[in-house]
Amino acid sequence: MQKLYDSDMRLIGYSKVGADGRINVYNSDYKLLGYYVPSSDKTYDSNRKLVGKGNLTADFLGAVSPANS
Repeated sequence: MQKLYDSDMRLIGYSKVGADGRINVYNSDYKLLGYYVPSSDKTYDSNRKLVGKGNLTADFLGAVSPANS
């Protein structure tokens, strides 16, 4: 599992690549935010709803990262 940080070096989440290449993205509390499936080139949210084509997992972390202070 890889730790992900914002520009102020605050932990905002984690990513994990499975054996099938699927990339899961979690918030800092290990709650699944969404995932990317390379074989279909699609990104889904934690409710399995299609978010869009391509790897859009960074968008999940943008929604939880702190606002500019």
